[in-house]
Amino acid sequence: MKKDIHPKNYRLCAFKDMSNDEVFITNSCSDTKDQLEIDGVTYPLIKMEISNTSHPFFTGKVKLVDTAGRVDKFMNKYKNRKEVK
Repeated sequence: MKKDIHPKNYRLCAFKDMSNDEVFITNSCSDTKDQLEIDGVTYPLIKMEISNTSHPFFTGKVKLVDTAGRVDKFMNKYKNRKEVK
């Protein structure tokens, strides 16, 4: 194997699903400025919009997850348009 091809900052990180506040810890080398303390241990925090705990495919529930306000943005953009009959 080639030497020195793996990242040096590979460590335990906390991943947080922002739609349901579910947190899990796994290894990652992603850069982040946020931190989260779990059971007295501080982990780098990586925020996610959706994960397997909130995705409709995995949960079996159909729900609208609109964390970026896309629906509101669309409605505001086209609210002044006339209705076509």
